[in-house]
Amino acid sequence: MELISPVLQAIGLFAATNIDDIIVLSLFFARGAGARGTTAKIGIGQYLGFGGILVASVLVTLGASTFLPPEAIPYFGLIPLILGLIAAWKVWRSDDDDDDDEGKVAGKQVSIWTVAAVTFANGGDNIGVYVPVFVTVGPTAMVAYCIAFLAMVAVLVAIAKYVATRKPIAEVLERWEHILFPIVLIGLGVVILLEGGAFGL
Repeated sequence: MELISPVLQAIGLFAATNIDDIIVLSLFFARGAGARGTTAKIGIGQYLGFGGILVASVLVTLGASTFLPPEAIPYFGLIPLILGLIAAWKVWRSDDDDDDDEGKVAGKQVSIWTVAAVTFANGGDNIGVYVPVFVTVGPTAMVAYCIAFLAMVAVLVAIAKYVATRKPIAEVLERWEHILFPIVLIGLGVVILLEGGAFGL
């Protein structure tokens, strides 16, 4: 009974800090539509990325602030920015070769490591939210928080897949995914860099 309260608080905290992942994950689902193992790759990538966030949060909570100094977090924005620029370059290069919208998305493979990297970068600022909570709740509740967070990752992936496969949304994503994907990643990277004051911005 003592763990019910921290679990409920963890669910609320997870929802508040990861709701934006639904958009990014939906684009990953659109990108991998029709390719084998897309759901598994996105799920594994999301767990790896969020697992990295949790590990970093716990280490900082335990006093390893030198492992991840706060001023380093804004530079995580470089990860989605670079991935978005690469995706945009590929779209630009293939634009002359393939004018068929369906051909642009059919059979694209989603990389586990790309999902993991984007998830970690997008959630880098979550570390600054989780650490103060972990410090105040104590070790047992911190474990409960981590377990609840990991359970919610599966829920998040399921919601993103549901959103991406609704017919009206799926049609829009299928038609515009090749443009939206790099735009969202580049925008995400720029926002992370600007909000964190990276490079003195």
